[in-house]
Amino acid sequence: MAGKSKSVLLPVVAAAVFAGLGRMVLQKIKADRAARQGNVTGPLDEKTRAWISEVVRTPRQ
Repeated sequence: MAGKSKSVLLPVVAAAVFAGLGRMVLQKIKADRAARQGNVTGPLDEKTRAWISEVVRTPRQ
């Protein structure tokens, strides 16, 4: 009597997909923590600082 053969492919693919998603989430969390803790934009030159100051100080109409 031939029984139903259960496919192993679907659970393996599902496990791989969930593992990949979990890895992506962990990478995102690590990147967000690093961005919060450090200066990720880099140093600003004097011209850029002056431009930002002027834009912030100028009243909008």
